[in-house]
Amino acid sequence: MPFYEHTLIARPDLSGQQAQTLAETFGQLIAEQGGSVTKTEYWGLRNLTYRVRKNRKGHYLHLNIEAPAAAVTELERNERIHEDVIRYLTVKVDELEEGPSVVMQAKASRDDRGPRRDDDRGPRRDDDRGPRRERSDRNDRFREDDR
Repeated sequence: MPFYEHTLIARPDLSGQQAQTLAETFGQLIAEQGGSVTKTEYWGLRNLTYRVRKNRKGHYLHLNIEAPAAAVTELERNERIHEDVIRYLTVKVDELEEGPSVVMQAKASRDDRGPRRDDDRGPRRDDDRGPRRERSDRNDRFREDDR
């Protein structure tokens, strides 16, 4: 059977749990058609590059699918009808990747850094500028130049 990577974007007003339930529903649809979902990833609520159906954000879900072409066609037909799905994309691949996707790896490395502290940023700019002058001093200087 052919392999597919399928990514869909769900409406932002759904909860994360509802979005994952949506992925499970589509996974059952694939199973009914004689295929299988080997991996499901929830990438989270992310900003969209541009507005899609008046939405600025969306829940991203990624599925690795091993199924016949008819099953993927049926999946896409159901997603066109489903009101919670904003966009979807299916790509046929030669083989499915093992382990987490690139998006999940980037998310994990970002989490490994730990919380950001104020002293990590270095000294404040105010410290580097030297003594502050009062606004009235600058105004006096301009007035002297005008004379």
